[in-house]
Amino acid sequence: MIVKELVEKLNMQVSAGEKGLDRKISEGYCGDLLSNVMGKAPEGSIWLTVQTHQNIVAVAVLREMAAIVITGGYEPDKETQEKANLEGIPLLLWDGSAFDLSGQIYSYIKAA
Repeated sequence: MIVKELVEKLNMQVSAGEKGLDRKISEGYCGDLLSNVMGKAPEGSIWLTVQTHQNIVAVAVLREMAAIVITGGYEPDKETQEKANLEGIPLLLWDGSAFDLSGQIYSYIKAA
């Protein structure tokens, strides 16, 4: 599944990084502790977090992630959006909980 397909299925808002919407999603990862994500998130992951600062984009680039979903109704600041646009990392917004979203994403990825 590619990021754009997931965005459409779940009606997520794209906040930045539109040029990366064709990235393939192979896994998912949930976490807010950046050092943990840097050490454990699989390549090709869609990452669910409540973090909004620009360091999340750096971590996503380092781990070669497909996209970042900011959950819980939080929104990134302008600098984070600019960095995501520069790096081509989609920043997606989800108002609900990471728990609910992860179940939905899991079912879509494993069915693909």
